[in-house]
Amino acid sequence: MKAAKEPTSYAEQSIYDKPLMERYVLDEIRNLRTDFQALEKRMVTEITDRELDVADKSLNYANVTVTYFFYLIAGAASLIALVGWQSLRDIKTNTKELADQQLSEIAEQYERKFQALERDLKRKTRIIAENNKEIERINEIHNLWLRAQHSQTPEQRMEIYNEILKIRPGDLEALTHKADAAMEMGEYHWALSISNRVLEVDERNANALFQRACAYTRLGAEDQAVSDLELAVAESASLREAAREEADFESLHGNERFDALIDADGHT
Repeated sequence: MKAAKEPTSYAEQSIYDKPLMERYVLDEIRNLRTDFQALEKRMVTEITDRELDVADKSLNYANVTVTYFFYLIAGAASLIALVGWQSLRDIKTNTKELADQQLSEIAEQYERKFQALERDLKRKTRIIAENNKEIERINEIHNLWLRAQHSQTPEQRMEIYNEILKIRPGDLEALTHKADAAMEMGEYHWALSISNRVLEVDERNANALFQRACAYTRLGAEDQAVSDLELAVAESASLREAAREEADFESLHGNERFDALIDADGHT
């Protein structure tokens, strides 16, 4: 027969086998949960209060800022009221008058520049037109000289020289050639008169002196002819050879001055 199990003492029992201890542990857990909930509630409350405080400060700052802004607007409005709208109108009027004055001055400056440019353009246009006319005259005169070179009679050449003189009055070259044509036509006094016209303008014109010497020779004024011929050769040495071959000077051969003049370079 088995022996009966001896009962265990209360002190030796497990903590979980003790009813009072279990109750104690459950109560502590409940208290911890309650405290934790209370702590959480306080934290939420404090955080909310802080957020509300920040929001309140922000609203207060915005309110102050807007208030100061309106104060500034009110001050500016007061200043404008003190200065008066009339001053603003005066400023606007003066600004407009100044702008109109500046624009008027600029317009006048450009108008003067345009007028000067227009005058210069007209002047240059006139010069160009005159140059074109001069070129046309030169071309026409050149064609007339070509015609004169191919003319067979002195009368034809005389007409051409007259046409040249109509285009360019007082042309000394045309006058000297006209005097030469007059000599060929036997119009010695006419040739003398034409030569004198040239020499009145250019007293050292060698061709005019040569033509007048020819006219003087034909008219019997040998001394005057030789004097003119000496001046002509002094101006243009090539006329010495022309004098030797000139038929108008045949009557001068034997004249000491004439012979000395044409033989000055060694010819006999």
